[in-house]
Amino acid sequence: MNVVRAAMTQTCNAYAPMPGRVEELDSLAGNLDDIRTANLEHHAELIGEAARMGAQLVGLGELFAAPYFALRRDEFWTGLAENAIAGPTAIFMAEVAKMHRLVIVAPLYELDGATGQRYNTTVVIDADGSVLGKYRKTHIPVGSNEQGSFDEGFYYGPGQTPQNPASPKVLGDNPSFPVFQTAVGRVGVAICYDRHFEGVMRSLKQSGAQIVLSPAVTFGPKSERMWEIEFEVDAARHGLFIGGSNRLGTEPPWNQPYFGRSHFVGPAGRCEKLSENPHLVVSDLNLGSLAASDPSGWDLPRDTRPDIYSR
Repeated sequence: MNVVRAAMTQTCNAYAPMPGRVEELDSLAGNLDDIRTANLEHHAELIGEAARMGAQLVGLGELFAAPYFALRRDEFWTGLAENAIAGPTAIFMAEVAKMHRLVIVAPLYELDGATGQRYNTTVVIDADGSVLGKYRKTHIPVGSNEQGSFDEGFYYGPGQTPQNPASPKVLGDNPSFPVFQTAVGRVGVAICYDRHFEGVMRSLKQSGAQIVLSPAVTFGPKSERMWEIEFEVDAARHGLFIGGSNRLGTEPPWNQPYFGRSHFVGPAGRCEKLSENPHLVVSDLNLGSLAASDPSGWDLPRDTRPDIYSR
């Protein structure tokens, strides 16, 4: 039996001296390093708690080192973008991973120094502190829903390929959706909006993923309803463990409520939550069960008919 104890954070911006009104946000332009540091330290504490519970894998929330700034356009936030591999977030989290001997999946705001392009990126750090590679968010939402607006396209663009150099630790034939061979298993990433597109989980499964982490910042009634069912369907359909991490609470000065409800799910349904900390979700994932025959009698890979599907 190959059981991985996995954790995800479910929290909000930890930088306390936020302005009281959105019209005062520009006052933060000189405090971006402090904002990042406060959130790195906050998440390091949560990772430490997960490690004490025996976690071997920890996934952090989307753009975890800052408040979710894409609710409106404020140019100064682009100053938070950093090198995905050699920037302060990756360096800090690599030390945390090495200290606790666990895998960390850390979403950050990337600046590609070669092109000047910015991306919503997740780096995968192995238990020895080595950065295995990165995944750039593919689908970028711009719009509004029942509660508020989001303009992510103002801050970053869709992931471009190739995202990673050739490596035995980066698996699969589709460079748009890499899977990483970590110390605990094969891990893929689908960032927030990506989860709505049916080809994403299929591509990750085809590249060998056993666990897919989906860090998100999501809100609104339809998003909340789909959050409760999408991962269930994809986990059963593709034979995966999927972990969805959403923020919980509100962040001044926008005060948009995030509903949380982070959870792990596998082909057999929801995984038991082992943590009592509302900001930390911990579950045991039996990767050995993924090799078992489907109790339904389905064999979807065998019986699929791509020759007749619309393209």
